Amino acid sequence: MKIKFGVLILAVFVLSIMTHRNAFGDEKDRWYKGKKGGGSNNSGELFSMGKIAERHEGDKGGERYLPVVDNVMYKQECSSCHFLYQPGLLPASSWQIIMKNSERHFGENLSLDEKTTNEILSYLNANSADKSKNKRSYKIMNSIGSSSPTRITEVPYIVDKHREIKPNVYKRQAIGSFANCGACHKTADKGDFGDSNVVIPK
Repeated sequence: MKIKFGVLILAVFVLSIMTHRNAFGDEKDRWYKGKKGGGSNNSGELFSMGKIAERHEGDKGGERYLPVVDNVMYKQECSSCHFLYQPGLLPASSWQIIMKNSERHFGENLSLDEKTTNEILSYLNANSADKSKNKRSYKIMNSIGSSSPTRITEVPYIVDKHREIKPNVYKRQAIGSFANCGACHKTADKGDFGDSNVVIPK
C-alpha cells in the first residue's frame, strides 16, 4: 500500500513538471512569434510589460532623488540670488505664499510681472512636496503637518537632519548661511541630498 501511494505521489510530481515545462514552452513560442511578427498581440503585451518595468525603475530613482529643476523661467528668476531649491522641498501652500508676496521676498522686491509669476507658481505647485513621490518630500510633509513654512530652513525635518551642525559653521565664508544648500551638498542641484555627497567647507 505504501509503495502504491509513493508511486502515485511521484506520478503527480512528474506530471506537474511536464505541465509547467509545456506552459513555459508555449510562452516562449508566443514570444518568438511576436518577435518575428507573427503575434502582434503578444508583442504588444511584452512592450507594455517593458514599459511598466521601465516606469518602476524611474519611480525608484524618483523616490531617491528630487527631480532636477527644469523650468527655464524659474531658473532664470531665482538662481541668480540663491540656491535653486527644488519644488519638492516645500508644499504647494508654502510656494503660494512665497510667490504672492514676491514684492517682499525676504527683503527684496522680485518685480515679477503677472505672467512670469503665474508660470513659476504653476511649476512649483505641480512639483511641490505634497504632490511628490520622493521619500524626502514625504518626510518633509510628515514633519510640517498642516503648517505652511515659507523658509526651507524652518522645515522640522530639515532642521533635525542638521541638528549636529553647530551654528557657527554656517557663518563660514564658503557657506554663508543655513539656506545655502549647495555649499555642502555637492550634488544638491541634481536632487541628491544624500549624506555620502556632503563636504562641509572649512
